[in-house]
Amino acid sequence: METLEKIEVALQSIRPYLQKDGGDVEFVELTEDKIVKVRLLGACVDCDMSAMTLKAGIEESIKSAVPEVVSVEAV
Repeated sequence: METLEKIEVALQSIRPYLQKDGGDVEFVELTEDKIVKVRLLGACVDCDMSAMTLKAGIEESIKSAVPEVVSVEAV
């Protein structure tokens, strides 16, 4: 499985939890220096917990699937 597919599978695994609260996440790009950029959608956009969700949820899920990823950033 290619890197982008692995990232998408990781996002699919966390997506139900985000959608349960009215939010979602969208893959934007994987940079050359292995930073994944995502866009938070819906309720995640202005949620006070979005930074924690990004790092503890989304980033951990992606890094588990793709260890070479350095970090995940919201754009």
